[in-house]
This record gives sequence, structure tokens and C-alpha cells, in this order.
Amino acid sequence: MIKYLSYLYPMTRKVTSKYSDTLEITWHNGKKHLNTKNANYSYGSLQAILKFGLEKIELKNMNSILLLGLGGGSVIETLRQDFNYQKQITAIDIDPVIIDIAKTEYQLESNSNTTIICEDALKFIKDNTSKFDLIIIDLFIDIKVPQQFLELSFWEDVVKSKSTNGVILFNASLEDKKSNKLKSVIEFLKTKVYKVDVYNKVNDTNTVIISQSL
Repeated sequence: MIKYLSYLYPMTRKVTSKYSDTLEITWHNGKKHLNTKNANYSYGSLQAILKFGLEKIELKNMNSILLLGLGGGSVIETLRQDFNYQKQITAIDIDPVIIDIAKTEYQLESNSNTTIICEDALKFIKDNTSKFDLIIIDLFIDIKVPQQFLELSFWEDVVKSKSTNGVILFNASLEDKKSNKLKSVIEFLKTKVYKVDVYNKVNDTNTVIISQSL
């Protein structure tokens, strides 16, 4: 019933989170979106933005994916349904409230090829010893990428976690590519002999960066 009524007017339920303040689960035009005050976290514009990036990657060559920033799990849904990606995905999120929403509202569960871990992405990537063929970085609070994820020390750990021919997909949120922090990240990746493609105003909002070995 809620799904059909949402075509007439949006219906929202609010959830409080230690990390994201107030999260809004909204039914609108038959779809359930996860939002913060100023940004879509899952199943809306964010899903379209990351799908744009995924379309530029040869996913058939990716045997393992690391997702830093789960949100409601829309990226996993996109990979599974739109790209028929059935290999291993490991998703990291610091917020247990977000993980609970992904499970209860969007029926996302850990299984043989999906591992969900509640941990700070900064700590996880620093301690990680595995290699991933695709690392998706989708870390932000509301409309901002937290500064620690624009520091080169974080990116050094990301590079160490990438397989030899792996790919990095970075949703840089609303950060301007000309900002000093983001420019430093781009230049750092280039020094690692990576091809770095920067796409501005994806879906009229976000900057998306795709980095891979030359």
C-alpha cells in the first residue's frame, strides 16, 4: 500500500545515527530512497552516479570488489542486477544504523559472495592484507567527503590493497576537482603510473574518478 501511495505523495521515516545525524527513508514514486538532510545515500541519484562509473569498467575482469561505504546497499544491487556480477563483494561501513537499514529496509544480507563488515574504513584499509580487483570508495557524510579520506596516507593504503591490474572508482561527492586535497589525490595516483579519468558533474552533481594501471 505504501508503495502505491508514494506515487501521490512522498512518505518519510526518520532514523537517528551517531555518524550521519538524521537519516530519512522515503518512499517516492514507488521507490524507497535513503537520504540525509542534503544528499541521497542510496537508491536515487547516488545509484545513477556510481552506475555511470561502473559502466566504464570491465567488470568481467574483476574477481573481487571492495566497497568502502555501504549506504543502503544500492551499489551492490546495481552490481548484482544491472551488471549480473556474481563474484565476491566485501562492503565496509562504520555505521551500524546504516547496516541495519540496508538489511531491514533493502533486504541486503551477508552470504557466500557478499561480506558486510561494520568497521571504520580508515582502519580496515590500513590493516588490510588482501588484494581487490576493484575498490569502490563511496565515503561521505551528507555532501562532504571526510577529510581523512582525502589524505595521501589513506590513498597509500588503498593502492596497497589494489591488485596489480585492479581499478579504483572514487565517488568524490561534491568536491571540486580543483580543490587542493582532491588535486593532490589525483596527482598521487598519477605518480603510481595510473591512468586517471576525472568526470565532473556526473548526474549534474558529483565528481567521479576512475584510476587504473596504464
